[in-house]
Amino acid sequence: MIAVHRLGVARISSASANLRRNHTWSQCFDAIQSRNPTYNALISVQSRSALEQSAAASDKRYQQGKPLSPLDGTPVVVKDNFCTTALPTTCASNMLKDFTSPYDARVVQLLTDAGAIMMGKSNMDEFGMGSANIYSEFGPVFNPLDGPKQPTLDNHRVAGGSSGGSAAAVALGMCKIALGSDTGGSVRLPASYCGVVGFKPSYGRCSRNGLVAYANSLDTVGILSQTVDDAQTAYDVIAQYDENDPTSMPVPLREAVDGQDRALAEKWSSDDLSELVVGIPAEYYVDPLSLEVKEAWRRGIQCLKERGASIVSVSLPHTRFALPAYYIIALAEASSNLARFDGIRYGHRSGDKNSADDLLYADTRSEGFGPEVQRRILLGTHVLTAGTYEKHFLPAQQTRRLIQRDFDDVFLSPNPLYSSKEAAAESMGTKAHVLLTPCGISSAPTIEESRHSSRPVDAFVNDVMTVPASLAGLPAIAIPFAKSSDSGYPIGLQLLSQYGHDRSLLRIARVLSECK
Repeated sequence: MIAVHRLGVARISSASANLRRNHTWSQCFDAIQSRNPTYNALISVQSRSALEQSAAASDKRYQQGKPLSPLDGTPVVVKDNFCTTALPTTCASNMLKDFTSPYDARVVQLLTDAGAIMMGKSNMDEFGMGSANIYSEFGPVFNPLDGPKQPTLDNHRVAGGSSGGSAAAVALGMCKIALGSDTGGSVRLPASYCGVVGFKPSYGRCSRNGLVAYANSLDTVGILSQTVDDAQTAYDVIAQYDENDPTSMPVPLREAVDGQDRALAEKWSSDDLSELVVGIPAEYYVDPLSLEVKEAWRRGIQCLKERGASIVSVSLPHTRFALPAYYIIALAEASSNLARFDGIRYGHRSGDKNSADDLLYADTRSEGFGPEVQRRILLGTHVLTAGTYEKHFLPAQQTRRLIQRDFDDVFLSPNPLYSSKEAAAESMGTKAHVLLTPCGISSAPTIEESRHSSRPVDAFVNDVMTVPASLAGLPAIAIPFAKSSDSGYPIGLQLLSQYGHDRSLLRIARVLSECK
């Protein structure tokens, strides 16, 4: 059994005391009871008696001077596509409406071993497929900045997807920290829309064991919190090697990368960012970008510059192909992953007694999956058919490698996944330690704008700022930075760094979050 990462006792006591003081489980439970009926952030909630038992055990450990970790006693929420034994795991789908897992996801177990108190499971787009959290069997999640009563349902703003329930739960005080999953921006976009921090670690840093798969090569465990420090605290607990996850970063690579990462983080241990080089990718300046987002981006650049950072323009020439490449790869993998839900092995089974045996599979999937999931399965299946596979899927994978190489060309640190010979072959153009970009093209749109587009695929453009980092497996973090002057809704900025440099990215993000 891999031990939970622990820090010094002094830091454990002070950090945990701060988390517990600001958000006791009872305050969070009261927030759930009063606000969840309005905002629909959580699908299921732990009983008060179970929460009282967990809190009492945590209090006893503190009295004995033996807290388990900085998270001991901290209220957390888990997205409903992480397997849990205490509460159902539905993926917000009729396909899994009554399913309770026989085991906990690895990251959930690490949180439990660290003493965290799970308040409940958060609402989400069905099987993680959406950018607005409107495709849920349990109804949409409303933006936490909405008033209790909007004029009409469609005038509510979205919370972002697919981890909108987790982001809203943090923003509404239902928890201190929440787990989400990020396949193409599903943690970062909701964080931007809800005004919280959303951190996607490097692919492989945190175990995916027990996370219901959407797209295996892209799915990443993410963290949502009020502050960067809280995200760091949770990351320190869950970023562990897992031998049961074949995509987990191997221990030798993890240790080698950690040494480089710590050195960079210590280089900017204060708010003085002298010698830090921040790259601004020209390709992220796209037509759909709102004027308010552009202004927030400029302010973020100026903020880092005032703290001593050097600002340079960089080029990521294949970024324009990221969105189509991402949706080809993600939907193909989703089609393969969700094939297991056939009414026989997993999930809902059609109860239509008039269905012939050969129609059971079709009836089950038509009843179990919602329209957006069905749409994506059909598109993914088409991509994998003979002829289309060679014309679309293989070129998308090649494009993915070009996008990753673009990032390698602009980062000062070489990608640890490749040999020194490959790293030496990188271009000699302008390079940077981190990149600063917008997180979304606008503040949160209304449900009407998200739901009633002339074409369903138009909603895919909301991911244009986040999918490149996902394709490359890079760490990325969304920081709440500004608010719309028209609507008052949050606008987030995004920082990205080289693969494996998660803690140094968090260090720079902390400075950015403090200079709004």
